[in-house]
Amino acid sequence: MIKVSLISLGCAKNLVDSEIMIGHLHQAGMVVIPDAEKADVVIVNTCSFIDSSKEESIGHILEVHQNRGLKKRRKEQKLIVAGCMAQRFSKDLSGELAHEVDAFIGLDQVTKVAPIIEGLYAKERAAAPADFVTPRSTFIPDFNTPRFRLTPRHFAYIKIAEGCNHPCTFCIIPQIRGRHRSRTIESVVAEARQLVKEGVRELNLISQDTTFFGMDTWEQRPNPRTPVDSARGTALTTLLRQLNAIEGDFWIRLLYTHPAHWSDELIRTIAECPKVARYIDIPLQHISDAMLGRMQRETSGDYIRDLIHRIRAGIPGIAVRTTFIVGFPGETEADVDELCAFIRATKFERLGVFRYSQEEGTRGAKMEHQISAKVKEARWHRTMALQQEIAAEVSKSHVGQTLRVLVEEPGVARGEADAPDIDGRVYVPRELPVGEFADVAITGYHEYDLIALPKGQKPAAFKVAKQAQ
Repeated sequence: MIKVSLISLGCAKNLVDSEIMIGHLHQAGMVVIPDAEKADVVIVNTCSFIDSSKEESIGHILEVHQNRGLKKRRKEQKLIVAGCMAQRFSKDLSGELAHEVDAFIGLDQVTKVAPIIEGLYAKERAAAPADFVTPRSTFIPDFNTPRFRLTPRHFAYIKIAEGCNHPCTFCIIPQIRGRHRSRTIESVVAEARQLVKEGVRELNLISQDTTFFGMDTWEQRPNPRTPVDSARGTALTTLLRQLNAIEGDFWIRLLYTHPAHWSDELIRTIAECPKVARYIDIPLQHISDAMLGRMQRETSGDYIRDLIHRIRAGIPGIAVRTTFIVGFPGETEADVDELCAFIRATKFERLGVFRYSQEEGTRGAKMEHQISAKVKEARWHRTMALQQEIAAEVSKSHVGQTLRVLVEEPGVARGEADAPDIDGRVYVPRELPVGEFADVAITGYHEYDLIALPKGQKPAAFKVAKQAQ
């Protein structure tokens, strides 16, 4: 019986691909184990969004190779590189990692991983790694695609679409993941219904561009003759309403939305669906018109300001999460001043900042006026220091309020404003049951995190998990 260990790197979208691979390995009768040193096959599911993620991926590959070389009994261990880095660089890496890697598989091979492993054992190893990567990815999962969840029992990710059609000049994802392709509403609802039946309390909807869901599928428009712009967001709003109608006590969280595809109907739908978390993830990348133009973001500064105003006015209590990029080619101090003024005025509940990464194969990488690493670092520190102040103000404003939280682990929970892994925490008494909802009173804060007690419990009876650590 073949024992396989899988190392999953990168984002939640990559994690779903790992879950699908493990599901197919189990279906084929292979055993998946956590210890790479004891495995017959190690799969590294890589990320390649920015340079640092590529370096992390290669580091894991070399570590696996080194470990199997040190242990004589593991020299026959097979090493497979999967995911975005394989999809993007398999041809280049075949020479660079010829002695380390046995095979490269891409995004279209996640359901074929078991027969690929069997094929590696059926023949002698070639001088170069086997390359199964197809150049244009077309795969998208369905509700009945074999899958083994790697998340805790109480939350799950649902990939509602794959690929991206946007022309952002800083991003390589469309070249890696292919054109946008949506699942059907029926497929997503069927998967969600099953997850809720299994006890999942939070459904996180993910894709490269969640707000583009259904816009690539003509049949999903209410009237086939309706122009795409007039039908904007229709499929997503229909999906949200159908998910909201599923019986059970759970949250629906909307991640990775693009500002260009928001509509008043989507705002109204979120406001009218109580199971949709009062939280949106909407990467804006910048506010300067000059930068938005160079990034080809298909939005303007005025459009973004108006959209955020409409979202907050239309969805009371909404927490807005965004990300920005500093140090993009041609960015001036005036652009950064405008960005900081926007951050200060808008007071985002959740915000992250990336230093621009000059990615090979993107238009941004070839632009003039590249910014030095030193300047990028200074701009990153400036924007993040500003957000740290705002985050403390936002956290302080919650003191005295009652929040509904989902207990993540003993002593740690998340509110509606906190997505898994990327946002803040709510520290609660350790006796609250993991994987269940609880109503808590906020008694204190630590910048990005909150401290809470169950409603009615006295502070003297409570030790904060964070303080006890």
